[in-house]
Amino acid sequence: MKTTVKLLMVIGILGTVISCKSTFNASETMQVEENRNAIYQEIISNPVQFTNFISEARKNEDAKKIMMKTHMEQMESGNMKMMMDKNPEMKEKMQAHMQQMMEKNPEMKKKMHSKMLDKMMESEKGRQLLMEKMHNNEMMKKEMKERMKKMMEENPDMMEEMMQKMMEKNPEMMQKMKDKMKN
Repeated sequence: MKTTVKLLMVIGILGTVISCKSTFNASETMQVEENRNAIYQEIISNPVQFTNFISEARKNEDAKKIMMKTHMEQMESGNMKMMMDKNPEMKEKMQAHMQQMMEKNPEMKKKMHSKMLDKMMESEKGRQLLMEKMHNNEMMKKEMKERMKKMMEENPDMMEEMMQKMMEKNPEMMQKMKDKMKN
């Protein structure tokens, strides 16, 4: 009888140990929102883990594209500007890094300049600032003239509308333009 009880206890303990064997499945764990949030918090609260996570993400092309897209969205949203205003050292590093990236990649530089121009053209203040910069920078003046000429050739209605606005706002400038066209 004692042997039978001992045997049943050993089988019970072994059964318990085997059934409690932990198997980790990352995709199953990430499906539960509480688990996912706990993992995120654990990673971001530990600088070493966060650094490891970022370095792993940089090894994956899809992850790099997502990070770059998110970074660009942050830059455009204004959140990045507020963060840099609070941390001048970070601002200097970011500007130096962006300058290096643009020097290495002319296509990126062209794209960034185009985005900046588009953003500036959206607001009245931005257009005025752009005009001031253009008047002070000969290369920019030439580039903008070519761009405006191309836009007007592609869209004659826009040219007509701009001419009308100029006549309304600044008749003296309109006269100067007419005089230049005659010469």
